[in-house]
Amino acid sequence: QVQLVESGGGLVQAGGSLRLSCAATGYTFRLYVVGWFRQAPGKDRDFVATITRGATSTTYADSVKGRFTISRDNNVNTVYLQMNSLKPEDTAVYYCAADLRASDLLAPTSYDYWGQGTQVTVSS
Repeated sequence: QVQLVESGGGLVQAGGSLRLSCAATGYTFRLYVVGWFRQAPGKDRDFVATITRGATSTTYADSVKGRFTISRDNNVNTVYLQMNSLKPEDTAVYYCAADLRASDLLAPTSYDYWGQGTQVTVSS
């Protein structure tokens, strides 16, 4: 089992940058696929990015491709989401999620473990 804690959210102006962190407990974290999702008020939880166990593959939502970068450091049990060129439409609560299998990397239902979320607000 793994527990996840997100940090790094905040208020930033459009065009700015933030780096989110997802810190995990559990010595088997390296075995987990990890994804970032986001949820704006009144909307569904949407896929943002995912990274495989050994960081050999990453996948991004079209809306963030070229602006966001997901990475992981298994030595410190942490996954990062570097967000550049932020837009007001990126405003949401951002969640990290982990799963041993994640049969569908883009589907929130594929992930068993979730953090509490961190708020990102981008002002225009």
